[in-house]
Formats: sequence, structure tokens, C-alpha cells
Amino acid sequence: MNILLTGGTGLIGSYFIKKYSSQHTFTVTSRAPDKARRQLGGAVTVVKSVDEINNISAFDAVINLQGAGIADKRWSAQRKQTLQNSRWQVTEKLAEMIMAADKKPLFVSGSAIGYYGPRDAEPVNEEGTPKQRDFAVELCQQWEQKALAASEQTRVVLLRTGVVLSAEGGALAKMILPYKMGLGGPLGNGTQMMSWIHIDDMVRAIEYILHHDTIQGPVNMTAPGPVTNKAFSRTLASVLKRPHIFKVPVVVLKTAMGEMSSMLLEGQAVVPDKLRNHGFEFNYPTIRAALKDVT
Repeated sequence: MNILLTGGTGLIGSYFIKKYSSQHTFTVTSRAPDKARRQLGGAVTVVKSVDEINNISAFDAVINLQGAGIADKRWSAQRKQTLQNSRWQVTEKLAEMIMAADKKPLFVSGSAIGYYGPRDAEPVNEEGTPKQRDFAVELCQQWEQKALAASEQTRVVLLRTGVVLSAEGGALAKMILPYKMGLGGPLGNGTQMMSWIHIDDMVRAIEYILHHDTIQGPVNMTAPGPVTNKAFSRTLASVLKRPHIFKVPVVVLKTAMGEMSSMLLEGQAVVPDKLRNHGFEFNYPTIRAALKDVT
């Protein structure tokens, strides 16, 4: 396939290109084209933005993973605006380009499990709706709506992504540091649910979606075994052979992170019903198997 990929230098996009470079032809957007070419290799075409794409009909699929890192900085009013604009604007632009095209490519667009809002331990599939509203809910809902504008004219898939576990960076790198210092433990009371996915299963699922035309709409990009934060931290400590004795108090997280601490202190037990119902098989269905591979 000929694929336009936004966010191609990020954790998921770069892994996808590396794994499937022989199966697909890629055009990637990056504000630093030279750096992107060095990172991704010479076979990838790099443009500064989607505004440089003159004929989106030339692509079989558009994979939209662009967006500022949700946990990179404290959520000030300015940061929230950046998180919104970096997702909403490019998604809206791509949907408009696809709708105006003679030949309309498949549109696979990013989202996150934050769509479901804070929940208890009851499993939630793609039919779930938010029980509470917060910044992440609003961010994801608007993000998805802007992509779905193209759904009457082409297949649109929304990647509701959980915590992506990778040895190359992302959330896991920040999680591991306290354990390496012998200070690992659960966050708060540790009962909040954590929905995760191994990076290899993540990109395999995207590839699977490209080739299965019956998959459309929201897709939960999470492993079938969500766990409590306490179970995750205990397993991580076991895999690393490090102590699991220091519980991080809620007040410490809220003081240090402000509103963003909700990402760590609240959660959802998200299950990938749509992927499983369409025959996708996970290589890393359990948290122990995933952590052993990426640590």
C-alpha cells in the first residue's frame, strides 16, 4: 500500500514503518524533514505538513497519529490548547482532503482510551460511553468526531489506544526509573485499572485493520488483559527483580502533576472486543509476557 502517515517519527509510527517498510510505501509528515529522514531511512518520503500533499487520492490509506505528547508536560491552559490543536487541526484537515478527493483513501485516525473517562473495574468495549467528563474525554471525543466527518465517503477507523509498552521509550521508560532506584510501588491505592498494549501488537493490529475492510469505527487498541495498577507495578518489580514496597501517595502525584495526575490515579478496564471478534490474535496477551519482552 501507498500510505500517508502523520506522526511517523513518534513511538508507534516509527515502529510501524520499521516493521512494514518492505510491504508499504510511506510518506511521512515532520516539521524537521532532515532529522526524520535520518531516523526513518532514505526510502521514506518526508514532507513538512499535509499542506504539501497535492493529491491525497494517490494514497491507499492515511494513518493519522499526530499529536503532542499527552503526558510530556503539566496541563496548563496553554498546554491543553496545544494538545487539542495538535490533534484536532490535522485531523479536520485530512478529513476535508479525503472528502474532496476523487479516489478516497482509507482513514485510520488516532484516539485514546481516555474517551471512556474514569471508570471502575467493569470491562468496557467499543460500545462504552463516558460515565464522567474530563479533559481527556473532551479531547478524544472531538478528535474522533473530526475524523468521522469522512465516514460517509470512506472507511474510517478510530484507534482508541491504551498505554503502549515499548523498550524504545514512551510511558514505560518513565515507569521503570523508580524501580531501578529501588523505589518502585503502586500509585495511590493501586486499585485503578490500567489498559495497555505491547508495541508490536499495536502495529500488528494497525496492519491487520488495513487489510480487513469490515473493521470500522472505534477499535480498542489494548491487550485483552487489563490489570490494576498494583498488579502492573508488582509484575514490573518481579520482572526487573527489584523491590515493590514504596506506595506513591495521592497527594504527592496531585501536587507534582496537577490535573494530569488523573491519568495515573484513574483508569478503565478496556477490552479489545472488535479486534478479537474479527480474528486478531495477540502475541502478548498478558502483562508479564509483555513486560518480560520490553524490559
